[in-house]
Amino acid sequence: MEKGIALKYDKISPRVMAKARGEFLKKMLQIADNNGITVYRDPDLTEVLYKIDTGDTVPEELFKAVAVVMAYCYNVNLDFKRKIQRADY
Repeated sequence: MEKGIALKYDKISPRVMAKARGEFLKKMLQIADNNGITVYRDPDLTEVLYKIDTGDTVPEELFKAVAVVMAYCYNVNLDFKRKIQRADY
């Protein structure tokens, strides 16, 4: 992976919160891993999103692609929470 994007959904629209490449990307991925943040890899979508300025809203024509990413991350996190809850019993 050469580039990375951090997205945030603020209940209105998704935003590009951070962009990284090289050593900064390694650090961003390490921070995500340390904080249990799900990472979704899609080089083509990353390339398109990388052109958006940090802090800007994702263009409407990319909402569907970003929604797929966010749904995936939500489901992974939900499955993980369920496994933890089952392990507690």
